[in-house]
Amino acid sequence: MANQIKVGDKAPDFTMPDTDLKQRSLKEFRGKKVVLAFFVGAFTSVCTKEMCAFRDSMARLIDLKAQVIGISVNDPFSNKAFAEKNRLTFPILSDYNRQVIKTYGVETPDFGGLKGYTVAERSIFIVDKNGAVRYVWTTEDPTIEPYYKEVENALEKID
Repeated sequence: MANQIKVGDKAPDFTMPDTDLKQRSLKEFRGKKVVLAFFVGAFTSVCTKEMCAFRDSMARLIDLKAQVIGISVNDPFSNKAFAEKNRLTFPILSDYNRQVIKTYGVETPDFGGLKGYTVAERSIFIVDKNGAVRYVWTTEDPTIEPYYKEVENALEKID
């Protein structure tokens, strides 16, 4: 997308509810490397595989001093059920008003042929401890998962 956040940009801050309705902001994670994982929808097969892959690699990501944050347009209640069912150990935030996917330039309008239904493109943004975007990966194909090893390699190169 033309207005997508790029490597070198300052990551726009946001505030969204987590699965317990607590308001969470990007700035609260300043000082850590952050993996923002935008996913299409809770309980879909590829998104479940993606979020579980991050869950299963948490030890490695913690070693790399990284914090994963999952973001979808699902409501916090659906995200809570999704996180509990899949034992996700990182924050899942609800962009139910779709402001953050617009800000980051990763919105997919009319998803699944449903006019007016907007979701996030599957996207990864790595933000360094100072708030700069250091890695971006996005796909318009919702069936493609991120390249997890590439995400780890990018994290290794950031102080």
